[in-house]
Amino acid sequence: MTQVIQFKPTDDQFAWTFGGVAPVMHITSGTVLDLYTEDCFAGKIRSESDLVSISCKFPFLNPQTGPFFIAGAQPGDTLAIHFVSIEPARDWAVSSTVPLFGALTSTHTTATLQPPLPELTWIWEIDKAENTCTFRAKDSDFKRALPLEPMHGTVGVAPANLEVRSALVPDTHGGNLDTPEMKAGVTCYLGVNVEGALFSLGDGHARQGEGESCGVAVECAMNTKVLVELIKGVSTPWPRIESDTHIMTTGSARPLEDAFRVAQHDMVTWLSELLDLSVMDAYQFASQAVTSPLANVCDTNYTSVAKVLKSYLGDKQPYAGAHRHLREIALSL
Repeated sequence: MTQVIQFKPTDDQFAWTFGGVAPVMHITSGTVLDLYTEDCFAGKIRSESDLVSISCKFPFLNPQTGPFFIAGAQPGDTLAIHFVSIEPARDWAVSSTVPLFGALTSTHTTATLQPPLPELTWIWEIDKAENTCTFRAKDSDFKRALPLEPMHGTVGVAPANLEVRSALVPDTHGGNLDTPEMKAGVTCYLGVNVEGALFSLGDGHARQGEGESCGVAVECAMNTKVLVELIKGVSTPWPRIESDTHIMTTGSARPLEDAFRVAQHDMVTWLSELLDLSVMDAYQFASQAVTSPLANVCDTNYTSVAKVLKSYLGDKQPYAGAHRHLREIALSL
């Protein structure tokens, strides 16, 4: 019988980094974690009069639930995280503009003499029954209900080489990838870098456009169930995602072209392995088969995704059918 463990962190139990944090719990492979995650502002932005620069203290953003120590996990293994469900924990969510942050404003690395864009906060109404979240304009009576598409912006393990990374940063360990592909029904594959892996997640989004151009999604606390399985002796160089229909790779770097290259490179090498193709044949095949959604173009590193239909794989099963196996367990819960 699958073990289900519930965990709702207290305020002093949230992690703000990947690495450098003691585990909140030890679990075994095959465990289902039923978790509460707080929004990226730690629940401190609750009305349109609340401003991030006043209510939040940098760098204490993106609180993580975890880390969880997975028994038997060692460097060189892969951790498979299957998202059983992701559900908003509140009937509201929040978005904002933050000074010197976002894709269409001056930043500390894209310095101009222009003043920052104004700091504003929007509260989005969540209707679970209708499966919508509603935008209301500040400067007119315009409003629109958009579909709820819950996801997690931040999923990761401890980095390698004794590194401690801010929960705001995406890289090889995962972290703040901010891809809308990280939703219920998918399996995320993460390479294990340290004993126990030290898995955490947070940064729930009720929905997010590709690119997250203003730097902030529809940020929401979440109740999330994940099924955790350890795959021994198989390495994963960058975070990968598998859905019922696609395999996906991610790359995080600056400039954006390098993030794109990393995701494409990992897809080419993965296809070469899966389909027993030479690297050049896999390069040609991927070039014609891939789609390339953007995840974020605002974080410390940008993130790009490469996505290929699983129907092109024939009967080949990534990670020996791990996603299909986990999906069956999830559907039986």
